[in-house]
Amino acid sequence: MGVSLSLQVEEVLHTEKSEYQTIHVLRTKEFGTALILDGIIQCTEFDEFSYSEMIAFLPLCSHPNPKKVLIVGGGDGGVAREVLKHPSVESAYLVEIDNRVIEVSKKYLPGMAVGLSDPRLTVHVGDGFRFMSEHQQEFDVIITDSSDPVGPAESLFQASYFELMSRALRPGGIVCSQAGTLWYSLDCVGNTLQHCASVFPRLHC
Repeated sequence: MGVSLSLQVEEVLHTEKSEYQTIHVLRTKEFGTALILDGIIQCTEFDEFSYSEMIAFLPLCSHPNPKKVLIVGGGDGGVAREVLKHPSVESAYLVEIDNRVIEVSKKYLPGMAVGLSDPRLTVHVGDGFRFMSEHQQEFDVIITDSSDPVGPAESLFQASYFELMSRALRPGGIVCSQAGTLWYSLDCVGNTLQHCASVFPRLHC
């Protein structure tokens, strides 16, 4: 589309190849510390709050009494931090497939990873598909805080994933998923909406 975003890098703080993806942590001039997975910006210190708040607050404020929440992905801890600001939430579970994202975020993004230390949160390192298949009708809200649909996150954008989510919800439960941006990822957004429409009776975009 002829659109690009560049960050002025002051220092490469960390780089590694985990079992699942390449992880970079950069110190940037304008956006602070940035987490990059497989070459794609996941979050920056400067503006992560706008994403973390929205993906957590919208479903939680739409549910009359969310007590038990599941976060799939979100190893940086930002969404967990926002979820656990809600007083009705009694317990939350975070399922992240790549433990290295969790450990790297604790070291380099402590303002986000603070959410991982809340005693109401249980962190499970593993596959979100398997976790939900083993936890049926348990959650009031399920939030998918994934990277873009490449690499380990690709399966989180398929119809089978949304079917699993629906079975893991309690009656009246709500799901909220990262699906790209309407401006630059319209195909991804459209496909995600189609998958959701085949499973859930009500959609909001």
